[in-house]
Amino acid sequence: MGRILTGQPARSTVAIVFDEADLPKKKSDLLADLAREDLDRLSIVDLDERIAGLEAELVRTKAKREGAAQFRAAADSLFKK
Repeated sequence: MGRILTGQPARSTVAIVFDEADLPKKKSDLLADLAREDLDRLSIVDLDERIAGLEAELVRTKAKREGAAQFRAAADSLFKK
């Protein structure tokens, strides 16, 4: 049997439910979570690994910032001409 088209598109409703834990965290949430973490339960080795990881993240962040500053300076000089 043929289908009758009425000119009105068929509509359906789809509900998407997200669990907040599945959503990306805000930057401030990540830093707050890090600051709230209980360090008392960590061994000296665990603390040393945490420090090394945090220092590596600082190096990565500073390098990204330096690259962004250089990009900005290049863009500024390009558009000031």
